[in-house]
Amino acid sequence: MAKISAIVHTENNAATLARLLESLRGVNETIVVDHHSEDDSAKIARRHGAVVREGLPGVEAGAYVLEAHHDWILCLLPDECLSEALEASLLAWKEAEHDEELGYAIHLREQRGGEWKSLPPEMRLVNRKRLNWKEPLPPNRPDVPQLEGDLLRIED
Repeated sequence: MAKISAIVHTENNAATLARLLESLRGVNETIVVDHHSEDDSAKIARRHGAVVREGLPGVEAGAYVLEAHHDWILCLLPDECLSEALEASLLAWKEAEHDEELGYAIHLREQRGGEWKSLPPEMRLVNRKRLNWKEPLPPNRPDVPQLEGDLLRIED
């Protein structure tokens, strides 16, 4: 069975972080890299069972995947959350073998001003044995398979 580590970088995202963390029921580990938040972001992360790491100046965001215990990394932004369909898709995905894949794309939907807008899929579930990246999110690859469900980005 495949295991997934979720990673999210945060800086003063207390208003949205709990919603994201509550939607991560299907992951095996959650790592929140806190970049000197002045709000309750780190406290909220710990309350939801996440491992909190302090973001260090000069360390590239992608380097924090080394903190993960599992090779499959789900990369998220703090204002996102998983739809129920995506949660179910990840649970089913974990039952199969995926070692040869580079990663998987996830469809994005964004809410702004009460309106929902579809965005192109992005590679967000990545096999760290097959790809390294420097930014908080991995580079997008249009040639990877897509998971069912949506990653929801909700602007407050």
